[in-house]
Amino acid sequence: MARPGCWGPAAPRGAVAGGARRAHSGRVRSKGPGTAWWRLYPVVPGALLVVGGVLDFVTPPHVTLTPFYVAAPIAAAPVLSFGATAVYSVLATLLVVFEVARITPNGPEAPVKIGTVALMGLFALFLNRLLARRDARVASARRIAETVQRAVVPEPPERVGPLRVSARYRAAQRNALIGGDLYSLRETPHGVRMLVGDVRGKGLGATEVVAVLLGAFREAAESEVELGEVAARMEDTLIRERHNRPDLESNEGFTTAVLVELTEGPPLRLRLINRGHPPPVLLGPGGEARYLAAETALPLGLRELEAHRDQATTADFPPGAHLLLYTDGLSEARDAEGVFYDPLARLGDRRFPTPRALLDWLLDDVTAHSGGGLKDDLALLAAQSSVANAPRTSTA
Repeated sequence: MARPGCWGPAAPRGAVAGGARRAHSGRVRSKGPGTAWWRLYPVVPGALLVVGGVLDFVTPPHVTLTPFYVAAPIAAAPVLSFGATAVYSVLATLLVVFEVARITPNGPEAPVKIGTVALMGLFALFLNRLLARRDARVASARRIAETVQRAVVPEPPERVGPLRVSARYRAAQRNALIGGDLYSLRETPHGVRMLVGDVRGKGLGATEVVAVLLGAFREAAESEVELGEVAARMEDTLIRERHNRPDLESNEGFTTAVLVELTEGPPLRLRLINRGHPPPVLLGPGGEARYLAAETALPLGLRELEAHRDQATTADFPPGAHLLLYTDGLSEARDAEGVFYDPLARLGDRRFPTPRALLDWLLDDVTAHSGGGLKDDLALLAAQSSVANAPRTSTA
């Protein structure tokens, strides 16, 4: 057996703060939400100059269009490149010079108008450089945060033991890579062991509990023979840390979780322990879907309310079947009428060639169901039983 390894959720791809900026030929700084009006914002500086120039010809001479020329480079500074901002600054200054030369070339206000627009153009360039430096610092801090968080919850490989696997993670908190959900997958001397859980609470407090629980799972999964003892070790760690560390918020005192162990075959079999978590879905090779019911106990961290010894439930894992572990960010996603998302109904009679294809479709489907936005953290872990593990039959 290869050296055991541990894996967990991957950070969302493509999330880089600031930095990207576009001028007319190209890059627009990505700063705002992906709304239609924001995507159109880069044309605003040019529109201001065009409107100012047109009005200059159709309005009486005493009407000044200087505010349009001042606003154009200022509007360009936050979103466009330094070069584009400089172009708008020069164009605005030239337009006000043209206005003054055409209407009041010798008027006392001429130097004031030209000087005001030129000064605001210089200020726009200064503002552009200031924002660029801020974006660079934010991007650097985010890269460091991504590195640290991926060290806590690294991305799983596509194959672990006899399984093909894939994982997805979506944090509800904007710009966060990790929230209060967790998952992990580990190949151990006792078989492949999987974990998906949901910490009560949100924010940094929940993320800290995630790190504590993942560390406890990784250690216990290697050393404990029984899957129930892995759950017990995790609960011991959670209770101990809650008592010893007052910085762990009291409302992050428990965690729902489901633990799964794969026993070598053929045929492959699954052993499950459920601590107050939504049940996994088993999607058969023919598209038949069912929940894997298991004895449900209290969530981790509530042992003082009820003494409990975990009893694992077993189930067959036929070749080509998919196992889906998820958090309530999936099953409690609602549509516009408040109807919950039903993973069993949505997955029934569907076939997927790989776990990656399953999770890609599932994320698209739940996003469409919820109208494009998820209100809770979402963790998904899918594993497919390899067809190579099917029992061989002989023919006479």
